[in-house]
Amino acid sequence: MQGTGGMIGMIAIYAVIIGLVYLFLLRPNSKKKKEEAAMRNNLEIGDEITTIGGIVGRVVAIKDDEDALIIETGSDRVKMKFKKWCISSVDTVKETTPATTEKKGFSLFNRKKKEEE
Repeated sequence: MQGTGGMIGMIAIYAVIIGLVYLFLLRPNSKKKKEEAAMRNNLEIGDEITTIGGIVGRVVAIKDDEDALIIETGSDRVKMKFKKWCISSVDTVKETTPATTEKKGFSLFNRKKKEEE
């Protein structure tokens, strides 16, 4: 009977280790990939972007059938075609409503601040 108790303990330890690996490594990575995909899918013509190679430009056309976009860069307006996956960041600041920028959650400080307004 002692052998089965030790076996259950070992299985529990492995389950905890696998759970921690999921929480600290896999989950944040998948969350980051979803955010990047949403950023790339919400691109609009006129957005300023930076590619993973460091090229900065303005989106002039989006080709959804090829999953690509055309950017314009430099003073001589050179146009280049890139795949969407190579977009590192969107540098255009878009207007947001105050309700979307406000973090939701329990905080006494936020509650006092709202009461003062």
